[in-house]
Amino acid sequence: MIPQDFLQQLLDRTDIVAVIERYVPLKKAGANYQARCPFHNEKSPSFSVSPTKQFYHCFGCGAHGTAITFLMEHAGIPFVEAVKDLAGQVGMQVPDDGSRRPPEEESRREKMFERMEAAATHYRKGLKGNEKVVEYLKKRGLAGETAARFGIGYAPEGWQSLREALADYQDPLLAEIGLVIVNEDKRYDRFRDRVMFPIRNERGQAIAFGGRVIGAGEPKYLNSPETPLFHKGRELYGLYEHRRAIQGDSRVIVVEGYMDVVMLDQHGVQNAVATLGTAITADQATRLLRLADDIVFAFDGDNAGRKAAWRALENSLSQTQDGKRLSFLFLPEGEDPDSYVRTQGADAFRALCDGAMPLSDFLFAELTAQTDLGSQEGQVRLAKLMEPYLDKLGQAPLLKRMLQQRLAGLTGLEAPRAARGPRGAPTQRPPHGRAAVQPSAWQIALQAVLHDTTRATRMAELPESERPEAVALATLVALLREHPELSTRDIVEHFRGREEQAVLEHAAAGLLAWDEDYDVEADFQGALNTLSAQAGRAQARELSGRKPSEMTPEEKTRLLAALQRRKAPGA
Repeated sequence: MIPQDFLQQLLDRTDIVAVIERYVPLKKAGANYQARCPFHNEKSPSFSVSPTKQFYHCFGCGAHGTAITFLMEHAGIPFVEAVKDLAGQVGMQVPDDGSRRPPEEESRREKMFERMEAAATHYRKGLKGNEKVVEYLKKRGLAGETAARFGIGYAPEGWQSLREALADYQDPLLAEIGLVIVNEDKRYDRFRDRVMFPIRNERGQAIAFGGRVIGAGEPKYLNSPETPLFHKGRELYGLYEHRRAIQGDSRVIVVEGYMDVVMLDQHGVQNAVATLGTAITADQATRLLRLADDIVFAFDGDNAGRKAAWRALENSLSQTQDGKRLSFLFLPEGEDPDSYVRTQGADAFRALCDGAMPLSDFLFAELTAQTDLGSQEGQVRLAKLMEPYLDKLGQAPLLKRMLQQRLAGLTGLEAPRAARGPRGAPTQRPPHGRAAVQPSAWQIALQAVLHDTTRATRMAELPESERPEAVALATLVALLREHPELSTRDIVEHFRGREEQAVLEHAAAGLLAWDEDYDVEADFQGALNTLSAQAGRAQARELSGRKPSEMTPEEKTRLLAALQRRKAPGA
């Protein structure tokens, strides 16, 4: 882990405007800079960069963060690589604080990458001149240029063909990264007589392989095992090749097979990825939702395809956000994306994607099929079946509310009423096409403190609450009382990788939407009054149920104070 004080020094020397201008032309717009967002297609600029807050936010797609976040998202590199990039620009050396990988481990990883690349080169050479394999791929419609783009190769039939590519076939690392299998005193190649698809990380390095059998044979696809380089629940085939197209289209198509990705690409659909033999995971969904607003899951139309689609829905619900769209495409019987795009063309396939079934429709279709809505018992059963799925929509409160209203229409059960924000609170400027959201008193107070961190020293004790904004505010106030020198940018980086990060980033992004004449101090005081009154009502309810004779003098004093607090202005 890179020390926080180093990150603070690094960001102190970094100008976010200069960093972003390396990739995106910015224009001055009042106190901030504007541009067309590099993360999604748009005609008018909604991407704003604040030189004072050292923070960026797009009001179109919701992307936001610091200079480090921008490099991670735009260049597709991990956190440490982004930090190293910035450090190199300002002449700083990233320290080794002892928690990072020791040099010998870094050396082992580099050796692993070298051996994977040697194997990938060997497999590519194995494809050239092999008439049997070339003919097989031609029958599948694969062009040589496409094979080269994806680094497709062939693993020969021999038990130890990798001996030709590797200096030391007995190297223990070969088994550790899944290239060979060791069985007692025998050692042999994992992949034999298979078309080979290299799986690449965000830097384009081969970290694993998928091998497809030629003709009959089982398993049809054989993937590398979990290794220090490869975690199948995180990686996606085709993401390295298609990242830019996905960001440009703000749509990603998730398919089931490597050849689906490859053939879609060859026909001009260059925003598809494939999971690696399993249903999409929450981690994979999170990665894709950071790149695109629209995810289309494309499956075969048979029973197995619908089961796979349902698993994708279950694993993605907790990651979806308001303004994002998840939909499900079921191809005609006997078709998969590979066969469909070859016979019908890219435009026809895109049209299918445009008409894919929205998540909400798929969810209701599957659950209503398990109930009898003609009876009250069936209506109650539908409500109970829906509960766990609604509970997963923690990051999409507006979608959850709409689904609750739809459920109420089907069952006759009243939908929960939406909580109202404090009177006079300004609505947050939403991303284009999304409904305005009235911020809570907690959100207003949190943003006010981010705007002027000295407010943390002027705050009385906060009422207890499990709301994410409340937890983030309490943690932030405690941090600022100990480190009052931290800026908004420093705060966001301080909480990177922690639960509070998303809440704080969202709050910081909202600052860029404020009008110049917005009276933040007045709303800050109003929010504090509202929170105080809420705490007073809660404490009054707790104490007023007891007889005065059963209360201590201290409790009586607390009750009187609580009764006064619940009458606070703005309550």
